[in-house]
This record gives sequence, C-alpha cells and structure tokens, in this order.
Amino acid sequence: MKTIIVATDFSPVAHNAALYAADMAKEINASLLLFHAYQIPVALAEVPVASISVEEMYQASSEQLQNLRASLQHVYGESLPISIEAVLGDTVEELKTKTEELKPFAVIMGSKDNLGLEKIFLGSTTLHAIKHLSYPVIAIPRGVSYKHISKMGLACDFRDVVNVTPVNVIKEMVGTFNAELHVLNIRDEEQDFDEAALESAYLETILESVKPKYHFLPESGFAEGIDQFAIKNQLDLVIVLPKKHPFWDSLFHKSRSAALVKESHVPIMSIHES
Repeated sequence: MKTIIVATDFSPVAHNAALYAADMAKEINASLLLFHAYQIPVALAEVPVASISVEEMYQASSEQLQNLRASLQHVYGESLPISIEAVLGDTVEELKTKTEELKPFAVIMGSKDNLGLEKIFLGSTTLHAIKHLSYPVIAIPRGVSYKHISKMGLACDFRDVVNVTPVNVIKEMVGTFNAELHVLNIRDEEQDFDEAALESAYLETILESVKPKYHFLPESGFAEGIDQFAIKNQLDLVIVLPKKHPFWDSLFHKSRSAALVKESHVPIMSIHES
C-alpha cells in the first residue's frame, strides 16, 4: 500500500492540506502518516532556559495529532489507515529521515498563503522541503480542495532533459491518476534554438509512453506563463523539477518575486532528478 506523509504544524492551511491528502489517499488506496516535528521553545533570559519540558512538548504534539486523526476518521471512516508520529527536531531533517524509511508516494504540506508560487517557493519550511527532500513534495495553497487529478502540467526548461528528468516517477504519477500530461516550456532567451529543439525531441522520446502534449508558452515570465496556462486549461497539478541549474535557481531568488504569480490555486508537486 502506498503511503502519503502529511507534514503538519496544526495551522489552518496545514489542516486543509491534510483534508486534501485524505481525499487523495482514499482515491488511490493509500495510507496516511500525520507527521509533526516539534522544537522546544526557549525563554529569553541571560541564560536561555526551556520554557516547557521535552515530555510536555511531546504530549502536547501527540494530543494534537490524535485530534487531527480523529477528525479525519470521523469524515473518512476507519477504512482509511491513519497513523501519527511526533518527533523532536527540525521539520525537513526529520522528514528526510522518515521518507528514506518509508519511501512514500508523496509528502503533502500546506503553503503559507494563497499568494501563489511566490509564497509556496519562498515560504521557508516548504521551500526547504522542496529543495532537499528526495521524494515528491506537494504544496497545497490555502483553500484548495482535492478533486480527481485529470490534468497535470510539467514545467520544463529543455536543458539536459535525459539526465535530469525523473521519467519513472512522472510516469507513475500520470499512471496512478490516469491523467493527461501537458509539458509546459517557456524558452530561456539564453538557450540556442537548435539546442532547445534537440532537447525537446529527447524529452518526447523518453516520455513517449504517456503521450504528453507540448505547449510553448509566451515569454511573459516563467511563473506568470505557467499560472495563466494552468487557469485557462484547468490543470489540477503542476510538476516542477528543482534541479541545480541557474535557470531554475533564479525562480527561487527574491529579485524575481515581482514576476511570480499573485493568485494561484494549483497545487505544486516537486520531483527531483533521477
């Protein structure tokens, strides 16, 4: 059985992400792990001291997880397997350990706001998870409810596609939901046209079995172009590949924030290269 990890801080957006994850789990016959990493708050003083004990923090976190599990099972019933885990430590570091242990289908997290890719990509915890977890991370904007994923977008810059495209994971995602795949490219002005054409041909070959549709978007900025296409074509999910490449890294740079989407309601799935 597949496992979906829900990383929660018990905020409203995290609760919404848990509902999204539960709906997805029911559809694909997966189990849920509700996961919370806590840190001990330290009182400010000449000599810093913990304001609460480790045991008290663990008990409080476990109680909140139990309440969340109870509320989900009230809605989804006992047929949805839900486990809980509270651990002491940094959220992303603990998620790295847990994902290596469980090899989950995906990690689902709430984005900090519904201000689109800017907040999803620049929000510290979600950003670090996207950049550092080896398993797929799905960021859910505020207020987005799950519906069957019938259309996926794959944002691709047509550079070194054979080496960096996680073909097997993309095929698994497309196959799991029996979804259409739309490859979305906004041409990098610094890339030679012939190089881009060759890379697109490589991508067409390695993804041939899932029959993707290709779209070359206007040069209006990466995030804006993706957002406009997603809205117009009713995409349910956009896959991004946070590879180590200057074009991609620039999307995370704060100087690009003005060009990022102001309103987006499309979940973003990050998948790392093979």
